[in-house]
Amino acid sequence: MKTKIYSIKEKNLRIEPNLKDYNKVYKNFKWKDAEKEISFFSNGKLNAAYNALDRHVEKNGNKIALYWESEKEKKKYTYKELSILSNKFANVLKKLGVKKGDRCYIFLPRTPELYISFFGILKIGAIATILFPAFGSWGVEQRAKKAKPIVFVTNSELYERIRKMKNKPKNIILTDSDSKISFKKEMQVASSEFNIEKMNKDDEMLLMFTSSTAGTPIEGIVITHYAIVQQLITARYVLDLHKQNVYWCTADPGWITGVVYGILAPLINGNSIISYEGRFDAQKWIDILADYKVDMLYTAPTALRMLQSAEPKIPKLNLRHVCCVGEALNPEAIEWAKKKFGLIVHDTYWQTETGAMMICNFPCVPVKEGSMGKPVPGIEAEIVDKNGKILKDRKEGDLAFKPGWPAMMKTVWENKKMYNSYFRGKWYITNDRAYRDREGYFWFVGRASEIIKTAGERVSPFEIESTLLEHPAVAEAAVIGKPDKLRGEIIKAFIVLRNTKIGIGDKLIEDIQQFVKKKLAGHAYPKEIEFIDKMPKTRSGKILRRLLKAKELHLSLGDTSMLEE
Repeated sequence: MKTKIYSIKEKNLRIEPNLKDYNKVYKNFKWKDAEKEISFFSNGKLNAAYNALDRHVEKNGNKIALYWESEKEKKKYTYKELSILSNKFANVLKKLGVKKGDRCYIFLPRTPELYISFFGILKIGAIATILFPAFGSWGVEQRAKKAKPIVFVTNSELYERIRKMKNKPKNIILTDSDSKISFKKEMQVASSEFNIEKMNKDDEMLLMFTSSTAGTPIEGIVITHYAIVQQLITARYVLDLHKQNVYWCTADPGWITGVVYGILAPLINGNSIISYEGRFDAQKWIDILADYKVDMLYTAPTALRMLQSAEPKIPKLNLRHVCCVGEALNPEAIEWAKKKFGLIVHDTYWQTETGAMMICNFPCVPVKEGSMGKPVPGIEAEIVDKNGKILKDRKEGDLAFKPGWPAMMKTVWENKKMYNSYFRGKWYITNDRAYRDREGYFWFVGRASEIIKTAGERVSPFEIESTLLEHPAVAEAAVIGKPDKLRGEIIKAFIVLRNTKIGIGDKLIEDIQQFVKKKLAGHAYPKEIEFIDKMPKTRSGKILRRLLKAKELHLSLGDTSMLEE
């Protein structure tokens, strides 16, 4: 299939982008220069919370930092208000004996208390962990076992999941009840003055749990305060955040995208951010974009497909730029957004372990539909073989980065062996398969563990899924490799239909198979197709293909705590 290329002219840029000349900046970029955008204390130390809130107070203290909305009410908080409230919460923690390096967990929906407590934790020098509110008691307990938090900030509903734990943390702070430590009562008496902890560059800031890139479940990835240098620069270069923007990142703060690009980076840049505490509703999302005059949207390909399927009424919007993350961006989502928003969606690639964006599409660079884009300035990316040897252009291999970028994980919590497994020679190995074209664009092939080998051919699940999504009957698609004695593996597709009333039968299956054969390749069509009502996915939008495969092969489902309800 011929690749569509969208020129810079086609992007309809309304304002000049922060990054004007990618090649020039990439060639001359130094992280030391990027540090100038961050506020350091006189002794070379820093604090992410100071950069996100306190440093804005003198000049822009009355600017709205957070627009918060639930299904019942709305609130807004200025930078000054969040600075004072986070100071008060830091004093609450100090009263409880929390000190630098202690682990503090936040287990809340997207309420204002989540943001207040998060920055209070960082101000005292403790390590913050935000847990996805859909976790069940088992999921919470497993993550608590890993790092043994001394404080849990939660509400009375979610506390029921903590209460069942065998070894509960000493301090339980409830945001809506006095039955434990009362958030409201303690905040009322806490001082609004706090002497913020000055942190070294390599001091721990975040402990984020993920099913690791290396393939093991629930590992704790440690990110340092120095990561904010890269997080800020990528917010400017990739998300193209300008200080006057109202910005919405739809990811839950329980995931790395939600905390880094939903909270830290935009506030460090001085933006106004949106937080919506509510289930996905296509029309509500569009209304939020319209009501708050959102300028920039960072979301997931799945969310775009869900918007597409729902067909909401879309008024004239202020939207200027859209980026995606979470899984590979299929061309169909780009086409829909171009038609409905008049914008080209820009894909971004990174991992929990990388701490910030690594390969992206930039406003000042043409977009090749389906490509991951080019490396972020300061990032050296290559495609390597199993021995760490750099491969030539157009050769598929392991996507790798040269270590040393500011946001790179410091370690895997209490698992040095696992941390070391990420590296091969002088390279950090992502465990993603990719290739680079002659113009320097990188192309995602698939997770190393998900590449399908059928009849001697290597097939990318992403390519098949992207093709399936172009079929007019298909709303969502996920592809797995299923063991087969003759071919090694066959391709099986799970499909959610746009119209549930459509007749499901051999004729539809054959039509979809022939569509893929003609559009993609004769060997790359799904020999089996199963129609399902709903895809298993995380609330951040990632389709959990491993669950589909486990059910198909009657294997253990493993950790399902991140599964959307």
